[in-house]
Amino acid sequence: MAEVKKIATRDSYGNALVELGKKTDKVVVLDADLAGATKTGTFKKAFPDRFFDCGIAECNLIGTAAGMSTMGLVPFASTFAMFAAGRAFEQVRNTIGYPHLNVKVCATHGGISVGEDGASHQCCEDFALMRTIPGMTVMCPSDDVEARKMVEAAYEMQGPVYIRFGRAATPVYHDENFKFEIGKGEVVKDYGTDVAIIANGILVPEAIQAAEDLKAEGINARVINMATIKPIDKDLVLKAAKDCGKIVTVEEHNIYGGLGEAVCGVLAEEFPVPVRRVGVKDEFGHSGPAAQLLKDMGLCADTIVAKTKELL
Repeated sequence: MAEVKKIATRDSYGNALVELGKKTDKVVVLDADLAGATKTGTFKKAFPDRFFDCGIAECNLIGTAAGMSTMGLVPFASTFAMFAAGRAFEQVRNTIGYPHLNVKVCATHGGISVGEDGASHQCCEDFALMRTIPGMTVMCPSDDVEARKMVEAAYEMQGPVYIRFGRAATPVYHDENFKFEIGKGEVVKDYGTDVAIIANGILVPEAIQAAEDLKAEGINARVINMATIKPIDKDLVLKAAKDCGKIVTVEEHNIYGGLGEAVCGVLAEEFPVPVRRVGVKDEFGHSGPAAQLLKDMGLCADTIVAKTKELL
């Protein structure tokens, strides 16, 4: 059996920026002294005159990007999720969100899979923070193909965008014919209608594995990749609820404020069904290998299976 190709979505981001840079000189890239880690260094090498290192000054990074956008440029501002969504929240809110500027905040190293960098860098609150900003689009790709197409879609749309990319290499399950659309989820596996599993980011492959494990036990699951957290695909969520009657949400984020609560918000108002949320259980992480941390915190197929059985 052929080995599954694995690529970190931060690498996908760097490659996508270069492709965009070839198409238009409106794209500029800003970083906060982390170009090697965020992979914006790939763009820097190709287009040094359109790359700006703002140093370890994330608030200034966001302000500079905001100013550039008023000149007709399309800035992609990058640093770790903890600093883009956390440290610079006020600037993202007041200088990008409030005037609804065309800035793309693209943060890497989100979630627990940051690993050895520890709790101070493991941002599991970014979806929640960015969702609260009026007019902000919030997304998280599940693999290389989706990440690259998401960057292009972010460029094409007008207005502020927040995208989270991952540090760890993850399986590539889309092919190049995949068409990404902002605000639309996709059914990636449909074994039946006993339960729907709605996931995003690096946990989509875990959700797929969980569905296969459940099928072996006679439980038929539908797996949905919900890459856009805001605006969420209400129609797909409601269809899953009506078809399956029970939903499990899966995310590398605190169970408060992220994908799970976005799904529950739709259901509570329009079609209530039982839900179980798989995510970080309102706790901080710790330093360690990414794969082990994900298992320790229950962000894996085994937990998805257990939660699904509990729900059923």
